[in-house]
Amino acid sequence: MLTYPEINPIALALGPFKIHWYGLMYIIGFLGVWILGSLRSKQPWQPALRKQEWVTDGLFYGAIGVILGGRIGYVLFYNLMYYAHHPLEIFYLWDGGMSFHGGLLGVLLAAYLLAKKHNFYFFDVMDFYAPLVPIGLAAGRIGNFINGELFGRVINSPQIANWIGMVYPNGGPDPRYPSELFEFAGEGILLFLILWIYSRKPRPRMRVSGLFLICYGLIRFFLEFFRQPDAQLGFVGFGWLTMGQLLCIPMLILGLLIFFRSYCLEGEKKS
Repeated sequence: MLTYPEINPIALALGPFKIHWYGLMYIIGFLGVWILGSLRSKQPWQPALRKQEWVTDGLFYGAIGVILGGRIGYVLFYNLMYYAHHPLEIFYLWDGGMSFHGGLLGVLLAAYLLAKKHNFYFFDVMDFYAPLVPIGLAAGRIGNFINGELFGRVINSPQIANWIGMVYPNGGPDPRYPSELFEFAGEGILLFLILWIYSRKPRPRMRVSGLFLICYGLIRFFLEFFRQPDAQLGFVGFGWLTMGQLLCIPMLILGLLIFFRSYCLEGEKKS
């Protein structure tokens, strides 16, 4: 059985000023996006996106979209009644509570504003940043793990529990799946490798964005079977469907539509 490494969520405390690991993980994620974005901007087939100041500008817009969208999405999708009675806690970002799907909506709005400002096509911006998003997701899942939140479901098989089970401080005495680490590997590392390798060659407009939505939706939908549903929501349908899975369904549909549309546009150009 794996041992949960009880790490103090506060990385550094200087009097009343406290720096939380959860916040540091977001900074690390944004830094990783900036570094890889700078490398990606040097690809020869992206002349319109090759200015370093554009990458920095995009990171600023994206960071605001992730933080505001992620927090608002969590409040609306996962815990609206609680925050309706505790509105000030909406600003307690260091305690966790961010929604990827809300963050995605924030990033889409940020990309639209960025494209409009620099006179780019919207999907050129999205295709550029899509392979970089998993870096931020990976860092965020490590933050969840350090906080001891979003842990997995109880493992009923003693053999599996002895191999990969983990007892969480806030999860009771039973061994659980370390679902944050599963998501770190799936939504972070695996998704990054798929998108980064695929986008190393020039691809038709919209193709990388569509692939991102499809792959993330599939990976997240599968990994939700190992993750404990949010206590305030439980299963939202059929006795097994979680909110995360429900939100992935429109992602998958949209990703397939975008991918298909990209092929149609490419066929029209060739004809």
